[in-house]
Amino acid sequence: MEERAEDNRLGRYLAARRAVVTPEQVGLPSGPRRRVAGLRREEVALLAGISADYYLRLERGRDRNPSQQVVEALARVLDLDDVEREYLTDLAAPRPRRRRTRRTDRVPDRLHHLLAAVDVPAFVESRTLDVLAANALATALSPRMTPGHNRLRSLLLDPEERAFQQDWERAVVDMVAAFRHTLGTDVDDDRAIELVGELSLVSARFREVWARQDVRPLAGNTTVVRHPGVGTLRLHRDKLPVDDVVLVLYYADEGSADAEKLRLLGALERSDRGPSDGASTP
Repeated sequence: MEERAEDNRLGRYLAARRAVVTPEQVGLPSGPRRRVAGLRREEVALLAGISADYYLRLERGRDRNPSQQVVEALARVLDLDDVEREYLTDLAAPRPRRRRTRRTDRVPDRLHHLLAAVDVPAFVESRTLDVLAANALATALSPRMTPGHNRLRSLLLDPEERAFQQDWERAVVDMVAAFRHTLGTDVDDDRAIELVGELSLVSARFREVWARQDVRPLAGNTTVVRHPGVGTLRLHRDKLPVDDVVLVLYYADEGSADAEKLRLLGALERSDRGPSDGASTP
C-alpha cells in the first residue's frame, strides 16, 4: 500500500529537489518539447544508476529505506550540498516517530543576565522561531523582536517587517530553509504543525518556498534593515545555540556609521523608557 502523503517525507523531498535541478546542470539537453523545468523521474533514475521503477517507488512512498549507496547517488544527481545530503540521509533512515506535545521553552537565567548586559540588539528564540526574551535595544530595532512574536510569521505576514527587511525575498527563502533545517526530520511537535498550517493557509509565498524543501542553517550572516528613526543599517547577525534555545545578536562593524546609528538608537530608547533592567520576557 502506498504510504500516506503526509508521511512520505522522503518521496516529497526527492520530488521537490528534482524539480529545481535543470537538465543543463546534469549535462542533459533541455529541448523545445520539454514540459517540466526540472528533471524527469526516469532521468534521475538513469543518472543515479537505479531502475526507473525503483525510483518511482521511492517517490511514491512504496519503498522508504534505500541503501546508503543509493542515497549518495541521488544526492549527487540532485546536486545536494553537505547539509542537504545529511537531511536526505536522515529521511532515508527515519527514527521511530513520536508525536510531541507543545512544550514550554525555558530561557536559562544566564541568558536573561546576558541580554541585559550586552549593548547590541539581542534576543532568544525557540526552535520554531518564537521570540522568548529580548533586550530593550532589540525591541527598539524592531517591535517584532518582542516576546510573543514569531520571526517567520512576522516576516511573511507583517507589512512593517517587509519594509524593515531591505532584501525581503532573500530573507524569506533563507528563514524558511533555516526553519526546516532546525526542525530536521522531527516535525511532529504541535507548535511546528500549528505554524506550518497557519502559514500554508494565509501565505502563498510560504507555500511556494516551503514546497521547495530547501534546507540550510541560518547562522552568521550580514543583513540590511531600515529603521524608521535612524535609517538604513548594515548589521552582522550571529545565532548561538544555548541548551534548547538560540541566542541571536545583531551588531555593526566597530567605528562604522552603522555602529553610530546603533548607539543613537540605544540613546533614543533609553530616553523613551527611563531606568529599566533592559530586557523583556513573556
